[in-house]
Amino acid sequence: MPRTTRVAALAAAGLLAALVVPTAHGALASASRSRAVDPAGLARYYGQRPAWRRCDAPGAPVSYQCATITVPVDYAHPDGRTLRLRISRLRTSTPGKRHGVLLSNPGGPGNSGLGDPLQLKEVMSMSVLQSYDLIGFDPRGLGASSPLRCGLTQDEADSTEPYHPYRATMFAEDTARARDIAAKCTARNGSRLLPYINTRNTARDMDVIRGVLGQRRISYVGWSYGSYLGAVYTQLFPRHSDRMVLDSAPDPNRFGRGTVLAMAAGAEPAFEDWSRLIARRDRTYHLGDTPTQVRAGFRQLVARADRTPLSYEGDDLDHQGEALTGADIRSWMRWSFAAEPYRAARDIVALRASRPARRTTGPDTGAADPTDDNAVGLNWAIDCADNTASWPRYPSRYPRDARHESAVHPLYGDFAANITPCAFWPRGAERVTRVDNSVSALVVQNQWDPQTPLPGGRAMHRALHGSRLVYVRGGRGHAIYGLPGAPACVTRTVDAYLTDGHLPKNDVTCAS
Repeated sequence: MPRTTRVAALAAAGLLAALVVPTAHGALASASRSRAVDPAGLARYYGQRPAWRRCDAPGAPVSYQCATITVPVDYAHPDGRTLRLRISRLRTSTPGKRHGVLLSNPGGPGNSGLGDPLQLKEVMSMSVLQSYDLIGFDPRGLGASSPLRCGLTQDEADSTEPYHPYRATMFAEDTARARDIAAKCTARNGSRLLPYINTRNTARDMDVIRGVLGQRRISYVGWSYGSYLGAVYTQLFPRHSDRMVLDSAPDPNRFGRGTVLAMAAGAEPAFEDWSRLIARRDRTYHLGDTPTQVRAGFRQLVARADRTPLSYEGDDLDHQGEALTGADIRSWMRWSFAAEPYRAARDIVALRASRPARRTTGPDTGAADPTDDNAVGLNWAIDCADNTASWPRYPSRYPRDARHESAVHPLYGDFAANITPCAFWPRGAERVTRVDNSVSALVVQNQWDPQTPLPGGRAMHRALHGSRLVYVRGGRGHAIYGLPGAPACVTRTVDAYLTDGHLPKNDVTCAS
């Protein structure tokens, strides 16, 4: 997923705005599910005056500044334990044209956003850069913001594929692995922290950042999971939401297991589209001159690799020299079919010519790299705690679901439905957020997004009644705005919204 501060003194009006929170949608709903939060109890957080210093980033300009603020672990008990939140900023070079602040989140969950201002400075148009101070932050539990630690092995922290295909003979091992990951994270963090690492609290942290910056409202750009985070912010703080750009969005009201199952559902039409595309180029790839032949050849390759792993001899540096099973190929290609169709075809040609691997290595049981341990632990924490009810608590449910999903969505269904640590995760501190409001927002979506498929973007658009959808017909890959190759139509539409605040009169369709 894509990677991507502000007045130092807090104006009195800004503080008052921070304390006037809407109640119709539970803007500061209790983390204990039953008790409303007294906004006055949060005054000391909104009233912080951060000490800005040059960020510790090699080669960064002097103007790139960082600071640390504190936020409560549990917003229902603001006098309790706290977390340290690291934030960054790049001020606009033309204060006379400044509209406000632009926060961002690059997704994950588990991707650091502290360096976003530097990256956005390189890709955003001058009109946007003149309008905003760019604000980055590492969400609670991640990176420089009181990082979560689980003590995982490198195998357990393998972020390249957190989901595993269902096999009856492996289910007991998969269950033990999932239980171990949950047990390690619980033992290290327990009920004092894990239930409060969730999207609602990250959105509340964003509002503290808003108050600390002395702003009545914030604008925002979020990609992938970051779009969901932005949507939750609009639900909790509609009066504080300004210009919101949500790029490559999941269905905000199916977050949790539903998001993963949506990946499997989205993989099938992408596979069908890829097979049609490659069949028309049979003279180049020789994978079949009909879509049926192309799909059949891929399935034969997967079956061959399941019998004997293949030694990859293609040009993909990430897989160079690896012994790839059929499951590895399905997981890898689920992404590539949609995002990089011609590269996927070249890789399949290379795999068909590959020799059986001489040997395979076992799982890496050494301690995970601390960054991997933190990112993967944080990812599970959000996925599992945000919508606890979406994850079955009985392991016996997963084989049935996996067999069903595999029959309906054979490319990735058994991955999506197999057991995960969420089956054993401590229950979240509060109910999942239902997004249903009329806040102004721009939802940006590719047709062939392999990670957050098109139906999710459409669902986000429906949930935000004040939004417009920017749909890229034929668009491939995950995340659009600010990335290389983004259609000029998308850039132009998003830039205009961020600069003048006016949504298009109607939804916009862009060509890829």
